[in-house]
Amino acid sequence: MNNQKTLSILSAGAGLLFFLQACNSVNSTTTNTENINSEQSTTAKVEPTSQIKTDPLAKFDKANSKKLTDTAKLFAGMNLDANSPFAGVQKTNGWRNHQNFFKNAWSKLEQQQLTKVRKWGAEELKQINAASPSVFYPFSGPDFLYAYSLFPKAKEYVLVGLEPVGTIPDFTKFNNNQINYKLRESRSSLSEILQFSFFRTNDMKVDLQKQGVLPILYIFMARTGNRILDLQYVGLDKDANIQKFQKGMVPGVKISFVPDKDKEESEPRNLYYFSTDLSNSGLTKRPELTKFVNNLENPVTYLKAASYLMYNSSFSNIKNTILANSSHILQDDSGMPLKSFDKSQWDLTFYGAYTRPIGLFRNRYQSDLRKAYKGNRNIKTLDFGIGYKFGVNQSNLMLAETKDTGKKSQDLVEGK
Repeated sequence: MNNQKTLSILSAGAGLLFFLQACNSVNSTTTNTENINSEQSTTAKVEPTSQIKTDPLAKFDKANSKKLTDTAKLFAGMNLDANSPFAGVQKTNGWRNHQNFFKNAWSKLEQQQLTKVRKWGAEELKQINAASPSVFYPFSGPDFLYAYSLFPKAKEYVLVGLEPVGTIPDFTKFNNNQINYKLRESRSSLSEILQFSFFRTNDMKVDLQKQGVLPILYIFMARTGNRILDLQYVGLDKDANIQKFQKGMVPGVKISFVPDKDKEESEPRNLYYFSTDLSNSGLTKRPELTKFVNNLENPVTYLKAASYLMYNSSFSNIKNTILANSSHILQDDSGMPLKSFDKSQWDLTFYGAYTRPIGLFRNRYQSDLRKAYKGNRNIKTLDFGIGYKFGVNQSNLMLAETKDTGKKSQDLVEGK
């Protein structure tokens, strides 16, 4: 996140003395014979370092980036170039079945969900996205899909869940049977979020325990039109700094990427996923995550299908951390109870409909939230389902904005 600058000093020794002597023997001094005309000034004009344009993507290995991106496309059932090292896989029956699954499932998902979610985000979250925020998404599992669909301009995404990071197989070393097995394994983890808009926690414990979240993250990154630049297995050290992973650290992964369709955009973005327990006892054992969130720059927190965990006192630490650090919070009713938001500090905007939670969480009914919905006839509808109540016109979202953030935004609009 923080770039480190290094200064290199080259000493030429005796060669420097020889160079100075040679310079004294001529009438003009030049520093770049290709750019300086000898008939013009003898003093070279050096462009300030701050004005020199550099390609921020130059540091990434192009061959490695293509391999990572092609692997993601393979997982996502997307066509590969003929020169891809995985091109031969596309000739197998297993691949064709895999591709047909995504053609059908993703087409339906785009029509029923994602197109509407992106449109809603472009309208209702326009000002937030214009600032290219950091997005913090606890209790997320590998759900990069909805985080990116709602916040497509974020400079970084920080996802946190209990599921292990996992690894990405090198398909060039697999036979067809091994490849087909890995593709089937990734499909089995997707059925809930493709149909219901969220991962079921119990299913994730089984489906993702072996493969981890990486294959699913790859699928979502490829399907949202992103090119993967690099992947690093990282961890949080005791000071909450991101380091190359070592035993004893909070395990995670850093994926650098850039939207492939936007050829003009060259600033790399980062997706982080950390595997850790967000309960009070978990954060007491591993306080690095709390420190890390405290160091984020006014993040936007997103909460979806969060199992109502922060209704419990045993998750009060992560709740308080979110409230203390976030500039905005976008959540359904499974995130934090309405009473968590001090009206003197937060402006609240409600969307959709709220009646009561699904049967599994019936004891989390909020009478004050129901009253807020019944008493406000200006609440905008949601034409898509999101969260546990995934039916159209059944879901709810609440956008909370700190009053300080709102004032700063208004000052910007008024040119103050």
